[in-house]
Amino acid sequence: MPESEAIAKELTIGELSERSGVPASALRFYERQGLIVSRRTAGNQRRYHRSTLRRVAFIRASQSVGMPLSAIGNVLGFLPKDAPPTREFWLRASACWGEEINARIEKMERMRDRFTECIGCGCLSFEQCLLVNPGDRLAEHGPGPRRLLEP
Repeated sequence: MPESEAIAKELTIGELSERSGVPASALRFYERQGLIVSRRTAGNQRRYHRSTLRRVAFIRASQSVGMPLSAIGNVLGFLPKDAPPTREFWLRASACWGEEINARIEKMERMRDRFTECIGCGCLSFEQCLLVNPGDRLAEHGPGPRRLLEP
């Protein structure tokens, strides 16, 4: 393939940032984490294959449902470095994460309900609150709002 065709299929970090809506600093971070890859020009500038746009879209969509970058990286590890996520890939990732997303939703709902009950009494004290922590019995389990953190 002539070099002009190869260049036409590549994006600079600025172009990738503009097209994806992701700041260049985040793209550099994604690259350091191994989520996306680039090649370097003779002048040491990054060049990204256009398929990187789909990888970035997958990363952002996954983050929007609360998936940590480590989990996203694990799933992207099943793809070749320069391959974009396909529809089938998205479906498999969604199936893998469905249970975890549902568990996160349930935990957030429990936290919302418990927090709402707490606000209702007005004391906002985990040491004194009879509803959240009667007799401060949860202190032996460590600092923080134990009832809000646990299932």
